[in-house]
Amino acid sequence: MTKTVTNPPSTSHRHSAVLFFHHFFFFFFIRTPKLKSLTTKPHLLLLLLLCHSFIGSSNALIRTQKKKKQKKKKMGEIPSTGALVPAVKPEPSPESAAVEPSLPPEPQFQTTVDEDVIMEDADKDMLCPICMQIIKDAFLTACGHSFCYMCIVTHLHNKSNCPCCSHYLTVSHMFPNFLLDKFLKKNSSSQMANTASPFQNLRQALEQIQSDLQYIKEDINSVERHKIELYRGKERFLVRTRILVNDPLATNSWPSSIDEHGSAIINGAHSVPVVQMGSGNSQSQKPDVMPQTKFQGLQRKDAYSGLDLQSVTPSAMVVARKRQIYSQFNELQKCYLRKRRYWNRQSHKWEERDRNTVSREGYNLGLEDFQSVLSTFTRYSRLRVLAELRHGDLFQSPNIVSSIEFDRDDELFATAGVSRRIKVFEFSSVVNEPEDVHCPIVEMPTRSKLSCLSWNKNMKNHIASSDYEGIVTVWDITTCQSVMEYEEHEKRAWSVDFSHTEPSMLVSGSDDCKVKIWCTKQEASVLTIDMKANICSVQYNPGSSIYVAVGSADHHTHYYDLRNISQPLHTFSGTSKAVSYVKFLSNYELASASTDSTLRLWDVKENLPLGTYRGHTNEKNFVGLSVNSEYIACGSETNEVYVYHKAISKPMARYKIDSSELNENEDGSGSYFISAVSWKRDSPTMLAANSQGTLKVLVLAA
Repeated sequence: MTKTVTNPPSTSHRHSAVLFFHHFFFFFFIRTPKLKSLTTKPHLLLLLLLCHSFIGSSNALIRTQKKKKQKKKKMGEIPSTGALVPAVKPEPSPESAAVEPSLPPEPQFQTTVDEDVIMEDADKDMLCPICMQIIKDAFLTACGHSFCYMCIVTHLHNKSNCPCCSHYLTVSHMFPNFLLDKFLKKNSSSQMANTASPFQNLRQALEQIQSDLQYIKEDINSVERHKIELYRGKERFLVRTRILVNDPLATNSWPSSIDEHGSAIINGAHSVPVVQMGSGNSQSQKPDVMPQTKFQGLQRKDAYSGLDLQSVTPSAMVVARKRQIYSQFNELQKCYLRKRRYWNRQSHKWEERDRNTVSREGYNLGLEDFQSVLSTFTRYSRLRVLAELRHGDLFQSPNIVSSIEFDRDDELFATAGVSRRIKVFEFSSVVNEPEDVHCPIVEMPTRSKLSCLSWNKNMKNHIASSDYEGIVTVWDITTCQSVMEYEEHEKRAWSVDFSHTEPSMLVSGSDDCKVKIWCTKQEASVLTIDMKANICSVQYNPGSSIYVAVGSADHHTHYYDLRNISQPLHTFSGTSKAVSYVKFLSNYELASASTDSTLRLWDVKENLPLGTYRGHTNEKNFVGLSVNSEYIACGSETNEVYVYHKAISKPMARYKIDSSELNENEDGSGSYFISAVSWKRDSPTMLAANSQGTLKVLVLAA
């Protein structure tokens, strides 16, 4: 038995399979003229990841056994503790310390017995009154009793009453008990984990490896089939191109079929040019087709989208993508297995007609999801500068920019900080005009230093601010006047956010440990949530005005349903320091930042952690956090901007504002940090500012 545990079976089989996968991958990883190069698409790049995923899956068992051995060796040792919440446990008094050794053991024994009795009662409540087993697919009756679904349905075929209280009951009087069902599943899984023997753990690990191998085989076959389809499409295109070149009159008969495949658009019956895939010179054969102004507009558009068309050739793009994959290979391998396992579990929840759902390319949904990750992750590898706002021309000392926000249409952006001014700029003019010409189109003075800004998502001219005196103000940028001022916070207000769905509603959080809901139609707050720690950040769920996320100094992220504020709907833990920011990527994905130098992603619908991101440095300052549908950006106390893909735990790109770029007369240039970041919606472009007041327009590039 010892040899079986320490030396997992099928080692030689794994080695031969890995060799086969490597030969298979490198045999098919070739360049073709289709779409410039097949390697510009992530289809064949999937093969390399699938091969190495096999290695990671088969090695999981060895790592598990090593961890168990290390855990056994450490039994009895005092574990090292990380950062703790201050004053969680009061120190024992001298009197209690003196009395404690003389306490008899009976009360402790009695307490254990009472706990066992309570647990036995709780276990009985988990049993179905009909089958006396743990309730499976729990359903709640109108009279308040829970049963297994099959048990109660079978009973109601014979009788129309409740087995517990004999109350009249039919199938229409039953409802799914989702909360109990979820609790029972978690409880049963934890019990299985605690009571599982080493042999059971080994068997589960082997079953998981077998499942992963099956996933890999299926996905390799899918990629192979799609590759063959691409080759066939390329051959059809080449044949048609030759026919059209040799017989120009054939253009009248096949233009539609060519357009359907996206191969070429051929106009005219004479002098049809041969399409050179990836040459990029087709426009050069048509002089004066595009006006100079339009060409400049396209150049600007390429700059906004991060595509440096003049410097990135197809071969260079392939090399950059391969380098990006190899740099994060282990993370991509974990992502592939995680996606594949998740979608496999989801398929069991669907009906039979939906289980075999595949994408338009014939991929399993798990592989399709991973392909999307691979495509968006390898699309960019660096950040480059589009424009810059010089702090010497725009800001007064001190220059820390605390908040940057784009407006509803991404045409304007506003900055605020310790300079006691809100400045609104036009984004297009900042990007297209010389550096020394940037001037705000609106500038509004404030009474106090500002901590946060939030544009109204529906009214373009309204913006809210929170300041160091605890005042929340709604401004009208057209008149440069305040519309509403709310002064109920007793201490500094750190965060404010307008609702996406209710234009008149906004939320704020403060050092007075209170979250307040405001309405622009009344002067007093609508709702107040009293918490036990300082509030660092608040944000509405973008899909609803009844859900609010709160980042707190108690090391937790709280998710509230405003219809019941007695306790949070979910509390996400795991950080060892204060949660400084919370931002929604979607209606169910929530990102949080902490001063323990981590970012975390949560599923607010399923109450689950989705990922942890490390690489930047953040121990004491507010360094900014901004998100879009795929990427998470934050600052660092090393004066760098970091960008993470939401599926990969390590940074995919970063940019450092060098101290040489700052004012050479300033002292302490090494202590500067990034203080605010903001994505331009649905774009790879972002704004970043540091504690010196330097603001840069950055864009993700290949």
